[in-house]
Amino acid sequence: MLRLFNLWAFLLPGLLVKASPPDLGDSSLAKVRQKFEDFNIPANVHLTFDPVVLFELTFPEPGAAPIHVMAGEQLERNATAGPPQFALRSDHRAATGHGPFVIVAVDPDAPTPQAPTVSQIRHFLGGGFQFGAGHKGMRTLVNDTPAITEFRQPTPPAGSDPHRYVFLLFKEPSGFSQQTLVNSSTSIAHFNISAFADATGLGNPLGGTFIRVGPQEA
Repeated sequence: MLRLFNLWAFLLPGLLVKASPPDLGDSSLAKVRQKFEDFNIPANVHLTFDPVVLFELTFPEPGAAPIHVMAGEQLERNATAGPPQFALRSDHRAATGHGPFVIVAVDPDAPTPQAPTVSQIRHFLGGGFQFGAGHKGMRTLVNDTPAITEFRQPTPPAGSDPHRYVFLLFKEPSGFSQQTLVNSSTSIAHFNISAFADATGLGNPLGGTFIRVGPQEA
């Protein structure tokens, strides 16, 4: 679901007027693609990024409204505890097929953007995602199998500039569930998403988004 705002109501003399601020969610593939280029993500992770679907990342917030992420948005670390939820624009299903899908999240900036000597850090890797319920023009992505790498909250070290956390959606190839390159005990450091995608037949991503997160303030 895209970021939505409640209608604002205000009174003019003798007239009740309802107005809605503009939708702030990602609504353009071209703008998402440009955001990735602006932040040098395709060059840094060595993948071609030409999305065919709007991929939505949502962080549930206890006692508050969930955060529906816009590509490139900077979040406070305490807003990213997750686990996140994923969805696709319903009208883009023809471009993706019926699934299953693989979702991968990486940090190409560890330990700092200026010296990413242990990047990429793998923050999530899961397969078997299928379309779930539809709501307000979006279809959720759900699976019923454990992730290969469960979600790890962004945790940039003290003193670092904000890191980019990149979430990518791939079509799952036949036999992916039998891949042995990465398992639940494999180190999350020094991951290479482009090499992994080549070796497992993932190809280039169908869609994606990213957030920026700085160190937790004391």
